[in-house]
Amino acid sequence: MKLKMIAMAVLAAAAGAAQADDIAQRVETLLRQMTLEEKAGQLNQLSGKEFSTGPNSDNVRNIERDIRSGKVGSMLNIKGVRDTRRVQALALQSRLHIPLLFGLDVIHGYQTVFPVPLGEAASWDLEAIEESARIAAREAASAGIHWTFAPMVDVGRDPRWGRVMEGAGEDTYLGSRIAAARVRGFQGAKLGGTASVMATAKHFAGYGAAIAGRDYNAADMSEHQLHETYLPPFKAALDAGAATFMNAFNTLNGVPATGNAMLQREILKGQWGFKGFVVSDWGSVREMVVHGYAQDLPDAAAKAIAAGSDMDMESNAYGASLPALVKAGKVDIAAVDDAVRRVLTKKFELGLFDDPYRFSDEAREKAALNDPRHREAARRIAAESMVLLKNEGNALPLRRGLRSIAVIGPLADARRDLEGGWIVQSNAAKMASLVDAVRAHAGQGVRVDTAAGCDVACRGLDGFDAALKLAATADTVVLAVGESWDMSGEAKSRAHLGLPGRQGELFEALRAIGKTPVVVIMAGRPLIFENVAEQAKAILYAWHPGSEGGNAIADVLFGDVNPSGKLPMTFPRNMGQIPIGYQQYNTGRPVQTESNVVYKSAYIDSPNTPRYAFGHGLSYTSFAYSGLRASSTTMRPDGKILLSFTLTNSGPVAGAEVVQLYLRDPVASVVRPLKELKGFQRVALQPGQAQTIAFTIDRETLAFYNRKLEWGAETGTFEVMVGSASDDIRLKQTIELTER
Repeated sequence: MKLKMIAMAVLAAAAGAAQADDIAQRVETLLRQMTLEEKAGQLNQLSGKEFSTGPNSDNVRNIERDIRSGKVGSMLNIKGVRDTRRVQALALQSRLHIPLLFGLDVIHGYQTVFPVPLGEAASWDLEAIEESARIAAREAASAGIHWTFAPMVDVGRDPRWGRVMEGAGEDTYLGSRIAAARVRGFQGAKLGGTASVMATAKHFAGYGAAIAGRDYNAADMSEHQLHETYLPPFKAALDAGAATFMNAFNTLNGVPATGNAMLQREILKGQWGFKGFVVSDWGSVREMVVHGYAQDLPDAAAKAIAAGSDMDMESNAYGASLPALVKAGKVDIAAVDDAVRRVLTKKFELGLFDDPYRFSDEAREKAALNDPRHREAARRIAAESMVLLKNEGNALPLRRGLRSIAVIGPLADARRDLEGGWIVQSNAAKMASLVDAVRAHAGQGVRVDTAAGCDVACRGLDGFDAALKLAATADTVVLAVGESWDMSGEAKSRAHLGLPGRQGELFEALRAIGKTPVVVIMAGRPLIFENVAEQAKAILYAWHPGSEGGNAIADVLFGDVNPSGKLPMTFPRNMGQIPIGYQQYNTGRPVQTESNVVYKSAYIDSPNTPRYAFGHGLSYTSFAYSGLRASSTTMRPDGKILLSFTLTNSGPVAGAEVVQLYLRDPVASVVRPLKELKGFQRVALQPGQAQTIAFTIDRETLAFYNRKLEWGAETGTFEVMVGSASDDIRLKQTIELTER
């Protein structure tokens, strides 16, 4: 049997190599037939939003003419079988009949909306994250989409930046694991499957480090920080097979990412050997002129193609300028051919030359968009993503037998806000709001009333009296507050991260009448809510949970689902702490206790510690960690250590715990963080059940970039830590890496 499996693997590898050789030959044959204008066209991507809103406009007619002339290689924002077939037919009227690529921002679902990516990251469930991407891909591919501009793998440590919503949080290791899972989910086993789409790792690179958390702003960092923190998730996406990369809007150390040869030529296509293609972000080629890096649009086109940016999204710089630049000797034709070759290869791998309409199938679209399993998965994954931040006196789950529940707050009856930003289209009419779901869970005989108190902006107090009147007679009050769907995401940076408007005063007003509510917070980023954190009995952080978000929140509130989410980002106490993360470095004057801050690295008016640390998340049960064992306390350079312990569900109900492995290298050639996440496992246990959990530690686990940007481990002593959160370490072990 083993020999048979090996033989099958060898045959599959041979078949794959033969297919690659065949595609390479077909690409070269086609490339030789193309004019310079047709080559530039393959690198030109335009938006088709007007095709559905104004099909007879002059702009649409001009785009249709350019498609028929072979001057467009890709379209974005066209979706649905009817429209993709119609526009693809235009491309097949061109001289060489080269099909178009259809791309779309499928960020956290196509028709079925899953939690925003930061919320999904809070599940720490790689299988669930891969599943949600796979469902999104199935739905999108059935509607004629070939390519999604996801996942965003930028490390984000500043919650002022609205696009933290779109990523996996602050940690490089967790972000790398999630990046690979989402790529696998979108793309499937290989490109060409009609239930999958090409993934895009974005934004390359450094975008998550935008100064002051302001979108599109510059990023400035050492090369060491770039390699250690911001590049690894991109490498993980590449290793998982990401077909495309997208460059970033920002400048990195003074050079726009779109025109940055160090990023795109030296690292991505050079050191990493990336074989796919790079697409610019929307208009980022053109924006190099505004940055002051290019003189005009032709100069921007020349600098972008030379730096390794293969496809121009929505600047029309390549289509308008590349032929003349090549003829004038300002752009090397080899750079153009390399870019075209990369784009054509993906079109062949997708099977579009064999059947340009293979992704546009009405029967498959109908089946995919009406599969009830997708909504079931959305509900399950949304519940997994929620983080129980606080639960004093077992305020949650809500007890059965209540006579009345008041669901108060601007998000109590919200639907569109549950979906969050960056969705393809809203399906709010078919969604249950939180109050709808609470009514369904509470059952007959339980009165469930609701009042908003104010809208999400909450600028006035006019609705407070009605809300307080309802709350006063209720057995239990649930307060739903947070951000509207459009308060986080691209171009949604915030200088103040408190609950919007006077939402916090609504909480205080409830307290004043003797009602301390269970608080549900919906948002696309960490918020600051100190009074609520101090005074609420229970706080459930629900993020923007998607199509089934209302039902999923109620599942957790009533205990049908035991919360298991853990924070992928640190929650600050106040704005002055930002940026804040768990990967702190010791200074020469570290704070030992918060009461002794004189001449220490500390604030005189705030603790250094966060409100809620990275990895924090409570459960309706409890977990005991015991019996840490190491197979050895010393390790040779080629050796391994097995670290194991016993995890026991010591509480009354079934639950899942995310156990986390951290490392500290106390003495090294460059100062290392006090903690670094190096592993995690999500473990489900019944009450009283115990399980042995093991982590393997090898040289790679201990490695880091030294001052010369060389990756490797240094001999010495290391501290390994196991716990429930970055600030809740339960077990420790010291190990030593020897020279031989």
